[in-house]
Amino acid sequence: MSQQFDLVVIGGGPGGYEAAIRAAQLGFKVACIEKRIHKGKPSLGGTCLNVGCIPSKALLDSSHRYEATQHDLAEHGITTGDVKLDLATLLARKDKVVDGLTGGVAGLLKGNGIEWLQGTGKLLAGKKVEFVSHAGETQVLEPKYVILASGSVPVNIPVAPVDQDLIVDSTGALEFPEVPKRLGVIGAGVIGLELGSVWRRLGAEVTVFEAMDSFLGLADKELSKEYQKILTKQGLDIQIGAKVAGTEINGREVTVKFTQNGEDKTQVFDKVIVCVGRKAYAEGLLAEDSGIKLTERGLVEVNDYCLTSVEGVYAIGDLVRGPMLAHKAMEEGVMAVERIHGHAAQVNYDTIISVIYTHPEAAWVGMTEQQATEKGIEVKTGKFGFAANGRALAAADNQGFVKFVADAKTDRLLGMHVVGPNASDIIHQGMIAMEFVSSVEDLQLMTFGHPTFSEVVHEAALAVDNRAIHAINRKKK
Repeated sequence: MSQQFDLVVIGGGPGGYEAAIRAAQLGFKVACIEKRIHKGKPSLGGTCLNVGCIPSKALLDSSHRYEATQHDLAEHGITTGDVKLDLATLLARKDKVVDGLTGGVAGLLKGNGIEWLQGTGKLLAGKKVEFVSHAGETQVLEPKYVILASGSVPVNIPVAPVDQDLIVDSTGALEFPEVPKRLGVIGAGVIGLELGSVWRRLGAEVTVFEAMDSFLGLADKELSKEYQKILTKQGLDIQIGAKVAGTEINGREVTVKFTQNGEDKTQVFDKVIVCVGRKAYAEGLLAEDSGIKLTERGLVEVNDYCLTSVEGVYAIGDLVRGPMLAHKAMEEGVMAVERIHGHAAQVNYDTIISVIYTHPEAAWVGMTEQQATEKGIEVKTGKFGFAANGRALAAADNQGFVKFVADAKTDRLLGMHVVGPNASDIIHQGMIAMEFVSSVEDLQLMTFGHPTFSEVVHEAALAVDNRAIHAINRKKK
């Protein structure tokens, strides 16, 4: 029997399920189609909750505690005995966190009266949606509106074919049954650095191959330089300008062939993780006559408000232009629903935050100093380190800095860049300031609690005008 829905969302990841919930709050009758089967059972939450953001953060936290217990407690006067790693328990905790959150999403959909359709969805001509259940039953839905939110998948490369055994992608890297002695990571992006950090802390010797000639090329140069220095000191062997040319499996070993500085080289590993990016996942999503236009990169073409070439059909998240970030997808999903309901909602893409959850963390928002200069903007900058922060020193967690980039003529805040403790939370102070078009002076005039990590934000703002209190200020050229 055909069911009538006001809105059908194809994809139950962060963008999809938040769109569905907001629509239900506004009185729409909503269905959310999700096909994922995770560890033998249907699961909501998409890549993020099942095999991405959440499980990787669970592993990052557990591995950080393991390393801290081994090496960092003595200076606090805490003596431990023989510290042992129970990897099975560590991985089981990760799975428990995932189950709790995905189950919570299912509860939210049910509590909001949203129909969770377990199976695949395809957009047909005339804004119709074909739903095929896992049992093979087919149903054609005719909603008033559709939101496409099918997400993305890891990019595979021919020179390192993934077998999820010796050569794995980001999903396989969450499930190693034992800590590899030698681990190769292809790609020094967010995912590669995070997963490399996890297994390095747990005992692996980790080499990261980056094909580009610079480290974190899209980040502010001062941040990337400091961040690379910190990660290298921690034990990550980051090979810049190392282009992987091929891989060869011999027994239980993987030989990685690469070129660097014009020289052919090889290195042998027990496991290799391929982390060279992600691509939009639209397999089976669109019928040929759906009317949806795609870009040259295979993304769904949308306007500033995520409306596609078909009236009433929206696309969000990793399917469309912009960074592939869960929080971007969330905001786009809610925006699409709000606009369907007649509200003038929008997303400020200039204040989308980027975060790398290693320890210390790295985060940034807005323009780098280099990007602003390239746009012809006369800039002024201020930087202050955690090394002079009382709270950071008390916590023995004082690496890194906060940096601001501002318009020299108007004093408007253009960007904020953080490497250091709690960077993923501290960065929001800059994001909020930018959202409200704040000047650097606005931050300078605020009172920050003492002692807090956030005082570094205040000092960095003061440093823009050569006024930092806990530093010797020197006139800038």
